[in-house]
Amino acid sequence: MSAPSRLQLLRTGFNKNFWVANTLELFERLAFYGMKAVLTVFLATKVGLVEEAGTLAGIFSGVVYALPILAGVLVDRYGFRKTLMSCFAMFSIGYFLIALAGMEWGESIVAVMGRKPYIITVLLLTAIGGSLIKPCIVGTVARTTNADTKTLGFSIYYSLVNFGGAIGPILALLIRQDMGIEYVLIMSSVTTFLLFIGTFIFFKEPEGATTDATRTFGGVFKDMLLVFSNFRFILFLVIFSAFWIMFWQIFYLLPFYATDVIHFEQFEILESVDAWCIIFFSLFMSAVFQKWKPFTAMIVGFIIASLSWIIIGTFGTTTAVVLGVALFAVGEGTQAPRFYEYVGSIAPPAQVGTYMGFAFLPVAIGSFGAGAVADWLRLNYLTTNPSMMWYILFFIGAGSTVLLVVYDRVLSPKQQPS
Repeated sequence: MSAPSRLQLLRTGFNKNFWVANTLELFERLAFYGMKAVLTVFLATKVGLVEEAGTLAGIFSGVVYALPILAGVLVDRYGFRKTLMSCFAMFSIGYFLIALAGMEWGESIVAVMGRKPYIITVLLLTAIGGSLIKPCIVGTVARTTNADTKTLGFSIYYSLVNFGGAIGPILALLIRQDMGIEYVLIMSSVTTFLLFIGTFIFFKEPEGATTDATRTFGGVFKDMLLVFSNFRFILFLVIFSAFWIMFWQIFYLLPFYATDVIHFEQFEILESVDAWCIIFFSLFMSAVFQKWKPFTAMIVGFIIASLSWIIIGTFGTTTAVVLGVALFAVGEGTQAPRFYEYVGSIAPPAQVGTYMGFAFLPVAIGSFGAGAVADWLRLNYLTTNPSMMWYILFFIGAGSTVLLVVYDRVLSPKQQPS
């Protein structure tokens, strides 16, 4: 009997809960990247935190991507539905409280704590809520697919994530121009509130999912210690975080460069280029590079992504930015799927799940570092030598590429037998 086609699988291979979960993910990513597109500019221009806008945005994203390892405990103990509803509730409240800092009638509330302590508090609240989304949605996709549908199911999930990342900034642009930048955050707040209601009405606990009261944070910390004791693996993750230091500059540094240097006010359009390119070219790139060794693909991805900044720095035009970000997307699409493949291949058989949980750690480390790097570059070079900002990013990428090559030759652990 022949295997079902992808079209057949799309029609009959997924249950209602799979589509509900992925629809929630699409609109959550739309809200997240809409807010993310304007966050640094909002903090600098509306809240007045000019010198630390990137650092604060970096802390937010860093926490979002660092905590899913711990958030999995809540999913195991309380179930997917309750955890997902908690996520959207905290997101909705958090986005609104962030927006409050940029509104005239919110000034007296913010003044009670002070602008910076207030922003740090509400960013952390929002980030903690955001960290709950990935184990819920990814876990639902895993539980609502089987051997025949799993690959396609995760492809659908990844595509919808990128559609949200592409559409969110465009909506943010329209709202910012028509209503004001603070209302982008209100849009995100309203969207996630509707997702809270949608989860309550439509989302059901995945079939076969059971709560586990024995799953504790102590057990997770014990697993984390096992991973942290693997020096070579942690070193690899730290080196790889440089890719995400570069990536986050699309949201932390590029908006200021667009408005102040190349005088392109619609900076959200530039921020969406990466996601659109991933959507249109990811399948092609997967086909081209699928026969390469994972580490080779990762190194080539680093090289391509690093060269993108040379294009932006050398030509200094809107067209150069579009081409540069598109080239960065090619580098991202080259390395991203192979990175997860590599992590899975070197993990001890009994610890694959734990190691894969750490796959988001470079994104978190990169975000923490990227915010501080963006502030330093912006404050020192934006008005005096803007090209130098992009050349420095190139050297960060090139240096990390060299470190990856050295790691591969000297320290790379042997892959586990499949």
